[in-house]
Amino acid sequence: MNFCSQCGQPVAIRIPDGDNRPRAVCGACGTIHYENPKVVVGCIPEHGGQILLCRRGIEPRSGYWTMPAGFLEIGESMAEGAIRETWEEARARVDIGSLVAVVDIVHAGQVHVFYSGTLAEPGFAPGEETLETRLFGPGDIPWGELAFPSVRVALEHYVEAHLQGDGAVRLATAPRIRHD
Repeated sequence: MNFCSQCGQPVAIRIPDGDNRPRAVCGACGTIHYENPKVVVGCIPEHGGQILLCRRGIEPRSGYWTMPAGFLEIGESMAEGAIRETWEEARARVDIGSLVAVVDIVHAGQVHVFYSGTLAEPGFAPGEETLETRLFGPGDIPWGELAFPSVRVALEHYVEAHLQGDGAVRLATAPRIRHD
């Protein structure tokens, strides 16, 4: 950030009084501009004991598998965001269930939140950002082709615990991903 969104004047990076880290501070109006993590919400849609996954059609990680997920929008709850993302990416109507996993992505300034879900109707198809959608049994999930560590954390917990009736939420910090 170079200019204040309140008054348009230049900002300087400094530690404001009473704070403990550098922030963009406007020298003219005094507004402190905080940068906070972005929230990504997603759903693990299930139908008949199988999990609906999407093959990404956009970067990062185009061609890799993920659950329907994306950035939370202003004015929607996390569950509403997960429902919207499931429709946008998999053209699937879903009933949201319980929280499955919350994964900190510290290096990217994000928090990923995943819910369980059941397909409200059996139909699904690729959305604009998706190459392919497919149902996978727990033993058939393409573990080596998953797009992000947070997807793996959530799916592993879902398969190992959540499907067995363990309602505990998995809290984790994902490692940095390497794009080799």
